[in-house]
Amino acid sequence: MKTVAILSQKGGVGKTTLATCLAVASEADGKKTAIFDLDPQATASFWLDVRNKETPAVISIQSIRLSHMIKAAKDAETDLVIIDGAAVARDIAYEAAKAADYVLIPTKTAVFDTMSMLNTIEAVRQVGKPFSVIFTFVPPLGYEIDDAKETIKHLNADICPVTIGNRKAFFRAQSEGKAVQEFDPAGKAAEEINNLYMYMCIKLYDSKEK
Repeated sequence: MKTVAILSQKGGVGKTTLATCLAVASEADGKKTAIFDLDPQATASFWLDVRNKETPAVISIQSIRLSHMIKAAKDAETDLVIIDGAAVARDIAYEAAKAADYVLIPTKTAVFDTMSMLNTIEAVRQVGKPFSVIFTFVPPLGYEIDDAKETIKHLNADICPVTIGNRKAFFRAQSEGKAVQEFDPAGKAAEEINNLYMYMCIKLYDSKEK
């Protein structure tokens, strides 16, 4: 079993959107997948409430129970667990990173978002886990992404080559309890998620084989 944590101590950067979309992509790839929702706002859990399917499983838990639930997932022969972290709480980010095989750190390109991202990187590095920074809500035009990339390069941090655009399809899909690739399979947003899933698999399995 593999575990991916999606972490940011800044709210509103798309953690739950990525968690739910990647979980659906994983299930479409034949993997038994679960989302552990550590966010007190339980957004991923609400997403499942309006979804017309029972999978992927979404379990709302406190971080203190994380190790126990990961063991339970292994016993249930789960293939992939995706941890949807909580904003602000450094202790939750630390515990989630410790439990993960790989960490995705989403951030917007605005300067205050990238500054907040530095705290998350520090927490992940404390436990020595591999991670990538992924840019979300990326506007179609602007120099901000180049500035953000330059900041991250100075930190010797891996930058995901896939970016997630600021697209209405993500919000519309979530409101229906869907992943964007279910809502608009041929759309640009679905393409971005599929590419991100492939990149995540490379990082998780150290090869192009899923």
